[in-house]
Amino acid sequence: MGNTRHCIKDNEPSRFNGLKLLYVSTSKYEGDWQSILHSHAFCELFYVVHGSGSFITENMKFPVSENDMVIISPHVQHTEESLHSTPLEYIVLGIDGLTFSFENIASAHDSVLIQTASGNVYKYNTQNSNVYAYLNIMLTEITNKEENYEAVCQSLLEVVMLCVLRNNHLSIIQNNNSLLNRECVQIKNYLDASYMENITLDTLALRSHMNKYYLVHAFTKYVGVSPITYLLQRRIDEGKSLLSSTSYSISQISSILGFSSQSYFSQAFKKSVGQTPIQYRNTCRKEHKQQQ
Repeated sequence: MGNTRHCIKDNEPSRFNGLKLLYVSTSKYEGDWQSILHSHAFCELFYVVHGSGSFITENMKFPVSENDMVIISPHVQHTEESLHSTPLEYIVLGIDGLTFSFENIASAHDSVLIQTASGNVYKYNTQNSNVYAYLNIMLTEITNKEENYEAVCQSLLEVVMLCVLRNNHLSIIQNNNSLLNRECVQIKNYLDASYMENITLDTLALRSHMNKYYLVHAFTKYVGVSPITYLLQRRIDEGKSLLSSTSYSISQISSILGFSSQSYFSQAFKKSVGQTPIQYRNTCRKEHKQQQ
């Protein structure tokens, strides 16, 4: 009986502290393609499973095909186009806390490095690596959602990252959150100033050029509550002020605050304050009389 043992001499700690897998998505062209430039406040890895087409950035367009990996830096405007004859099928990972350095990339005939005002986009071919195998396992885990699948996917992300670094001599920079925090401040300021308008997550995503899922994640991390929860509380606070200092009717206040109906305003107000708008107004008037 033959027996071979391979020992691990140096078991280094993870070099990917702070990285978080936000999502795994799959797409396939089926005739309803919408090619719209967009950006994210996080890094994306775009892997072509089958087919061919073009990847488009702010200032350049280049071909992509099977086994190509495209690394999109945070805040870079990008999209893709598919050839009808060979439709694109691809996997995308959204990764928080990740920025690549492209200074030491080994030159290769099948690689492309695009520099934009917002950041870099890099394409290379992964044909001789196991990236696709690990991505497939990740997709299986996130589809089946068995116990601890999130931890498995996070660990597989680290494996994918090691494969990427091994084959392309890239280096990783821990993401600086100052730009992201500035975006969250801008969203917060917009909600403070425009709370009376009809604001949805789609509205905020369009203004900030951020993915809706990540917008909620980043804003909640920075402010402590989701954007919609913050908007609702901002309206309630303003409602308290209007109830105590004006003679506007409940219906008028509801409309001023941007609520879709008086009943929704009353329901949300009571849930937050513990009193109906009328009860709150009466309480404020009693307190005001006692102070005179």
